[in-house]
Amino acid sequence: MPSQDLMVEVKDAFKSFPKPGKGSAVEFIPVLHGLSFGIQRAEFVSIVGPTGCGKTSVLRAIAGLLALDSGSITVNGATVKGPGRERAMVFQEPTLLPWATALDNAAFGLKQRGVGKAERHARAREALQLVGLEQRANALPHELSGGMRQRVGIARALSVNPDVLLMDEPFGALDEITRRSLQDELVRIWEHDKKTVIFITHSVEEALYLSDRILVMSHAGHIIETVSDLMPRPRTREQETTETFVNLRAKIWQALS
Repeated sequence: MPSQDLMVEVKDAFKSFPKPGKGSAVEFIPVLHGLSFGIQRAEFVSIVGPTGCGKTSVLRAIAGLLALDSGSITVNGATVKGPGRERAMVFQEPTLLPWATALDNAAFGLKQRGVGKAERHARAREALQLVGLEQRANALPHELSGGMRQRVGIARALSVNPDVLLMDEPFGALDEITRRSLQDELVRIWEHDKKTVIFITHSVEEALYLSDRILVMSHAGHIIETVSDLMPRPRTREQETTETFVNLRAKIWQALS
């Protein structure tokens, strides 16, 4: 992988957490164990693995929200030492400000960065339009469905125009119909501006539909399989019935089991 094409590089990452319990002796549970991988500019990479394997931990570390015990992470050649303007994260729950409109919620990251009201509202409106919510800009969160609230969360991340979009199971809490609709929206958005995306999911099918490459993690906290050569783009739902899709799904499940 040519170095000039690398957007994100994780090298020999280790992370442990204290084990809950009583007593003076503190035990630690290893979560990441020598994890290493690289992600190219404009690549959409999904990470799948069992619960507790460290998927969210590595994403939070890339976001600068979690410090490693050892190892390093670089984004666009710069070492990650904390949150940065070139990264934005979308969580499973959108955590919107309940008193703010969809527009103000989408503009919140820009406000935190000191962007003036006129500019941040203009950029937030563009982001809402991108996720199909421009007509609900003045709605409050309680007036929006769960899928719409998650769209606002995505718009908030997109409005700051990050180089890297980090997504932690953003559709995991949604019903299947809404989930598939938002998957289609995300494919369309990625085709629009080709951002580098790191996507965490428990769904093998979701990873196959969205990704250029899939990293499979084990309980031991490292990559056990890398699945490339996925289906050609543009993606269509018809591809989910093809032999290629079925064989790729079987390959990933074999690795997970």
